[in-house]
Amino acid sequence: MIALSNVTKRLGGQMVLDGLSLEIERGETMVIIGRSGSGKSVALKHMVGLMRADSGTVTVDGVAVGGLHAAAMFELRRKFGMLFQSGALINWLNVFDNVALPLREHTRMKPDAIRQEVMQRLGLLELDDHAEKMPADLSGGMRKRAGLARAIILDPQIILYDEPTSGLDPVMGSRINQLIVDVKNELKVTSVVVTHDMDSAYRVGDRIAMLYGGRIVQVGSPDEIRNSDNGIVRQFVEGRIGGPMD
Repeated sequence: MIALSNVTKRLGGQMVLDGLSLEIERGETMVIIGRSGSGKSVALKHMVGLMRADSGTVTVDGVAVGGLHAAAMFELRRKFGMLFQSGALINWLNVFDNVALPLREHTRMKPDAIRQEVMQRLGLLELDDHAEKMPADLSGGMRKRAGLARAIILDPQIILYDEPTSGLDPVMGSRINQLIVDVKNELKVTSVVVTHDMDSAYRVGDRIAMLYGGRIVQVGSPDEIRNSDNGIVRQFVEGRIGGPMD
C-alpha cells in the first residue's frame, strides 16, 4: 500500500532520512519506533506528500507521490486520515462540528446525512454523549478520540497516527491502543503508527520498524522486535542507558 525506497531528506543541512526503505502492506498496522528527533514524523509527512524527498521514491497504492500536480495530490490525500499528537481540534468548534468539517468541506451531503455519519463515528469512539462539548472541556484522551473520529469521517484507506498515546495516563493510553485496533478491524484500513511507547507498539502493531540514523535497522513482528539480537533495537526497547545508541 505504501513504499518508501531509498528516501533521503535533509532539513537545515542535517541528514534526517538517509536512504530509508520500508514497505507497508495493505490492511496491516505498521509501527515505526525510534528516539525523539529520529525522523519518524518526517517519514509520515513524506507518505502523505507534505514533504518531498531529496532523492528516492515514495509510492502510495501504486502512485508515485513525488511527481503529482496539485489536483492529483489532493485526490491522493483523500485516501488518508491523520491523528496528530494533540488531536489538532479547532478550538472554536464543538466536537460535532470538528468531526463534521471534512464532510461539509469535501462533500455535498445534506445536513441530516452529515449528522447521521458524524454520530455514527462518535458512537464508535464512545463520544456520542459529548458531541456538543468544546475542545477546552475535553480530557486529553477525549480530544484524541475526537481527532480520530474526524480522521475517519471520510472513510480513508490509510490512517496515520503520530504519537497517539503521548501525554496520556496508562489507562487512557490503553483505551487509545484498543481503539486503533478496533478501527482497523471495523474499517479494514492500513495504519501507520509513529511512537516511542513500546507497550503501544506491541499492542497495536502487526509489524514494527526501528528507525535509527535515518534508516530502518530492523522490521519484524512484535515478538521478533521484543527478542531482537540487534544491539540498537535492544537498547531502545529495553530503555537502557549505555549501548550503541549513546
